[in-house]
Amino acid sequence: MKNIEIIGLGAGDINQLPLGVYRTLITKEKKVFMRTKDHPVVAALEAEGSSFHYLDAIYEKHDQFDSVYKEIVEFLLEESAKEEIIYAVPGHPLVAEKTVQLLIEKSNEGIAKLTFGGGQSFLDSIFQAVKVDPIDGFQLLDGTALNSNEIQFRHHLIIGQVYDAFSASEVKLTLMEKLPFDYPVKIITAAGSSDEWIKEIKLHELDREVNINNLTSIYIPPVRNQEILNKDFTRLRQIIAALRGPDGCPWDRKQTHESLCKYLVEECYELIEAIKEDDIDHVIEELGDVLLQVMLHSQIGEDEGFFSIDDVIEGISSKMIRRHPHVFGNEQAETVEDVMEHWQKAKSLEPHQKGTSILDGINNAAPNLLRALELQKKAAAVGFDWPEADQAWGKLQEELLEFKEELAKGNDPQKVEKEFGDILFSIVNIGRFYKVDPEIAIYQTNQKFTQRFHYIEEQVKKLGKDFKELSLEQLDVFWNDAKKKE
Repeated sequence: MKNIEIIGLGAGDINQLPLGVYRTLITKEKKVFMRTKDHPVVAALEAEGSSFHYLDAIYEKHDQFDSVYKEIVEFLLEESAKEEIIYAVPGHPLVAEKTVQLLIEKSNEGIAKLTFGGGQSFLDSIFQAVKVDPIDGFQLLDGTALNSNEIQFRHHLIIGQVYDAFSASEVKLTLMEKLPFDYPVKIITAAGSSDEWIKEIKLHELDREVNINNLTSIYIPPVRNQEILNKDFTRLRQIIAALRGPDGCPWDRKQTHESLCKYLVEECYELIEAIKEDDIDHVIEELGDVLLQVMLHSQIGEDEGFFSIDDVIEGISSKMIRRHPHVFGNEQAETVEDVMEHWQKAKSLEPHQKGTSILDGINNAAPNLLRALELQKKAAAVGFDWPEADQAWGKLQEELLEFKEELAKGNDPQKVEKEFGDILFSIVNIGRFYKVDPEIAIYQTNQKFTQRFHYIEEQVKKLGKDFKELSLEQLDVFWNDAKKKE
């Protein structure tokens, strides 16, 4: 295993090249492999009589950068097995250089031996070009793998690897997920060199500039406009903390976990209604209202010193990873049944899920039709269930008779109520055999009844009469009309 000496060519022209790096490149004691010929230092060194081995041809063989970088590393390892070599890259070897990171991985595995010969990072020149102090906070990201969810818009943002119009277009589209189309950005090419070029443009113009090459970076100044930051989760957290703070809203400061329970239930049902209406704008609004409840409860927990939204997020993230071993582990799942088996197995191993009863774990605060369904599922899982739906129908007939018998006695309202409950429980059980969710079913029926009744109200109003002036038969005609119009 021979040594690979990795050096950086800096961010600009030969005048920025450190003397030690310059001497290393011109001594000709070792083969020098350049990741790319497209760098101003290379042209200057060639003019002085130096020659190098260039790896640009590898770029032409692949459509993806990952494949290019892997082949470059494999090639360098093969060459270093024959003799000690020098590998030169633009900028600093340890700043935004994927091939070097891959070589370091090989070195950690004992496959390669590396030494570093320095080189100037392009960051120093960029900070100087845009006149900002990085201590204020900055983020450096790769334009070829940009993810809007990872960007910290409150800090100075520098995006490298923006080398042509296509990559500039991809960067533009990603940034516009969070920023206005006319947000000011700066294009910086060959920073710090005699060819330095800086231009401020609006974001939507980014891919229209022709002066973009492999020495180009994009600078996005920190976002100060709070309205732009309203898409940021941190901003929401700050808003909720302010509402609960000393100078916040008296209503929000007064709330407790208990007092907010009714609002959480209401918001969940309003979300369900929006989903059923297939109204996307309404769904967005109601999802926000549900999230508000989560944030308020989390802020109360933080104010009381028990937990914060970070604990909530950590808990659900860990749970999702733990309960999806077929996604985040080595298990296999081809069907929904396989998924549920993994889910239940993982759930059973969680300490807080262990109890003394098979029926443990069902939420007592859930709507009772839903709770009935979950109780039946738990019992069915251990074999306490009718083998066929026909027997469930028979049980319903039995409960109807018992209800009628109790009505005939007419002397104990509580027994009548219990027998009626048995009917509902039996109906839920029948629905389970046919994979019908009772909560969704009754919701749809309520909505259907509401729409039909609204139609009746409209017809009565058109007649200029009161409800009581019309017979049931007349109202039923309107009801049937409403059914036909559905």
